[in-house]
Amino acid sequence: MSETIARAWAVTRHDGMVLGFTDHDRSLQFEGIEFRPDSGLSARAVVQGSGLSVDNTEAAGALSDSAITEIDLMAGRWDAADVRLWDVDWSNPENRRLIFRGHLGEVTRSGAAFRAELRGLSEPLNRTQGRVYHPRCSASLGDGQCKFDLTRPGYSAEGVIVAHEDGQRFTLSGIEGHDAAWFERGQLVVISGVANGLSGIVKRDLASAGTRREVELWSGLGVYPAIGDRVRLVAGCDKRGETCRMKFLNYLNFRGFPHLPPEDWLLTPKVNR
Repeated sequence: MSETIARAWAVTRHDGMVLGFTDHDRSLQFEGIEFRPDSGLSARAVVQGSGLSVDNTEAAGALSDSAITEIDLMAGRWDAADVRLWDVDWSNPENRRLIFRGHLGEVTRSGAAFRAELRGLSEPLNRTQGRVYHPRCSASLGDGQCKFDLTRPGYSAEGVIVAHEDGQRFTLSGIEGHDAAWFERGQLVVISGVANGLSGIVKRDLASAGTRREVELWSGLGVYPAIGDRVRLVAGCDKRGETCRMKFLNYLNFRGFPHLPPEDWLLTPKVNR
């Protein structure tokens, strides 16, 4: 049977798009997916460790307008996509064995080719567990621990891109009624155009004359939006207790320890009285 074994794998993005690939010279069909041979995509040998070791392998291929495009890769639309890999009998696809399941890790590209790291299901088990005792909040704004509702009036605003530089520094119109730096450490989310759905963390937020606003991200968007596209700004949090109490009125859910003594206190010699 080894003469009829091929490798087939399916990649499912978070937006629900599913693509199938195979190293066989003809298309294969199973589980409602067509596995195409013309994608230029291949996988290296799977490395699977015992215990809680991280399963790992790599996928390499050529950028294809009909499958994986350069724009989609740069936009991060393939980040953390679900991956399943089978050994399959191409003469009878019902005779197959699932040998890997995980998700895409880091994706790099060079010219017209790309390489993606595959990470196994056991990877999260190697993450550090437990709370960190720190004066600042350990929650993320709006998550299950913070419980703040970011849809509340005043904590987000929509505007239009008037100009931008390298998809990183934006001039926006239509956003008013917010103090300067209100959106720093928050998010800029593109909600229309070719970059729809992409987001970045706000580094600087400057209120200009009238309704114009200058916003700079920590890193540029993978796909440049067009002038006239709409964006949403979401308020940011610096995780201080004072900010939680005064800006968000959410101190009941503050997850930090603001009254912990500083490190210097531990090193200060105690004087007997």
